[in-house]
Amino acid sequence: MKKIIILSSILFLLFGCTKIEDTYPYDDTVAESWTEIATQVSDKMIMGFWNEAGYFNNAINQSDQGFQYWPNAHAMDVVIDAYLRTKDVKYSAYFSKWFEGVKIKNGNTYLNVFYDDMEWNALTMLRLYEITKDQKYLDTVLLLWNDTIKAWNDQYAGGGLAWRKDMLYSKNACSNGPASILAARLYSLTKDENYLTWAKKIYEWQKVTLYNPSTGAVYDNINGQTDQVDMTTLTYNQGTFLGTAVELFKITGDKIYLIDAQKISYYTITRCIDGGNNILRDEGNGDGALFKGIFMRYFVEYLNQEGIAADYRAKFEKFLVNNGKIAWTKGTNLPTLFFGPSWAQPPIGNSEITAYASAAMLFEGLASYQSKLK
Repeated sequence: MKKIIILSSILFLLFGCTKIEDTYPYDDTVAESWTEIATQVSDKMIMGFWNEAGYFNNAINQSDQGFQYWPNAHAMDVVIDAYLRTKDVKYSAYFSKWFEGVKIKNGNTYLNVFYDDMEWNALTMLRLYEITKDQKYLDTVLLLWNDTIKAWNDQYAGGGLAWRKDMLYSKNACSNGPASILAARLYSLTKDENYLTWAKKIYEWQKVTLYNPSTGAVYDNINGQTDQVDMTTLTYNQGTFLGTAVELFKITGDKIYLIDAQKISYYTITRCIDGGNNILRDEGNGDGALFKGIFMRYFVEYLNQEGIAADYRAKFEKFLVNNGKIAWTKGTNLPTLFFGPSWAQPPIGNSEITAYASAAMLFEGLASYQSKLK
């Protein structure tokens, strides 16, 4: 164990001291503070998408009152972000309404055929519990966790969590990343070693199976029937693997997780981008429109950690701010304040909850990190 710790430290020093170039011409100025922008965007999201039945509609201004389970978790995460930033009860007033509403709209259950959908809602419920200490939220987290962990099977791909209950052979980054974050956070809450064991087990399986340690790329999935790996890289998967690395670093202090986090982040901000604007790329409508915001959530959590090499931190912070600046100055029109899947241009027509919540996560992340920006 001592040798492993020493090796991890050497690797961290070697990788952390690597010189990087950052020649992109940045202009980070915006008229408003990130706090002011976050308030405008988050408030608009609530007013534009909230359905009095207790959930967020698919599209803004009641134009599509349909319901999707997993985007609702991210929309509520934005409300939680706004509450934590302001402590304003106008945000916490939505907590219990949403808790009841999503259950009803999901068929009077919190369970779902998609394991990743359940994991996202569990992560949101855990945040609600940490704020309110209301046992109903934690009970729901445990209900979802106990169902989710049934996704692990050794029959296909040597382990890993399946993506769907009816496709146990499909082992996806989207079902393993959020689950390992959840396990790590449950450990931090309860100190139950079983959760930490699961967090490490899932992370290590994903690292061996769906991660390229030489580049920092996180691959999408492995088909356990053929052992073929889909090498598509998406900001969603980069973000959740990054999120677990950060959680495990906070718990263990092992700098190998910080090395992973640096590689994952660097790959994402140099390869998963719109090079013309040096921002995260458009990954499509629907589910894909949420992916960038997920990465940004865990990217900001990573930047909150000590021990990041100064040149990397400077590059990462510039990239974060540039995304916000482009999204605010190019990605929307005032006073409409719609956002689409591209942060470099306003949407044509209405705004989807996936795209809007993604942009709101970016601005809430910038607002929370604002005091640390030089």
